[in-house]
Amino acid sequence: MKRSIKSLVGFTMGAIDGEIGKVKEFYFDDNAWTIRYLIIETGSWLFGRKVLISPQAVLTSDWENKVFLVNLTKEQIKNSPEIDTEKPVSRQQEIELYAHYPWTGYWGGGIWAGGMGTSGMMMSPSLPLETAVHEKLHSEEAINPHLRSTDHVTGYNIKAIDGEVGDVEDFVIDEGTWKLAFMVVDTGNWFPGKKVLISPNWIKDIQWDTSDVMVNASVKQIKDSPEYDANTYLSDGYETNLHTYYGGFISQE
Repeated sequence: MKRSIKSLVGFTMGAIDGEIGKVKEFYFDDNAWTIRYLIIETGSWLFGRKVLISPQAVLTSDWENKVFLVNLTKEQIKNSPEIDTEKPVSRQQEIELYAHYPWTGYWGGGIWAGGMGTSGMMMSPSLPLETAVHEKLHSEEAINPHLRSTDHVTGYNIKAIDGEVGDVEDFVIDEGTWKLAFMVVDTGNWFPGKKVLISPNWIKDIQWDTSDVMVNASVKQIKDSPEYDANTYLSDGYETNLHTYYGGFISQE
């Protein structure tokens, strides 16, 4: 089933032994278009500190009561590496997170397993751990350039091949895989009141420095695409129609 990111903000995060806090926003990998972390605002018990929790930790999702339950204790979260979520997350901070928690690294087969990194680099499994980590940190950028905040990308301009179309208003994720299936586009002043969905597969390029998303379609093609209603369940039939529509003029890789 598909859910909008905005509908998940404010969900309560529950540990094995009590409440952790509320979901504030999300970080996603712009290579895989997958949620990598939920940012949790802990409130009074950790003096308002924000922590990063991987979707791997989520045991169950109570959609009706808006609760995520994770396989962690409050003590584990309290002792986790402190990360300033107002700043870009470094690769070293991510490595520290995955060393602290019982998570499998999302760099291919795992951070320590010699898997492919987000930049395609290999970490040799034959090297001592300290050497492997040192080489990985110094062979790649200090900051993970592919980790994006859903909050920050909201508001990006959507541009067709022949003009502007609207702005990113929200995202739609697959609750089973945590992959970002669509961007929700508010066409605003262009086509008042209409919202449409854009799949990452239809994006030609993203200029992160200018906050522009280029779509491989014309203004008219996007304008005439099936309208999205955020208050209506996103059915399989609607998705099929949407993919069929864009498949008529965008080659799917």
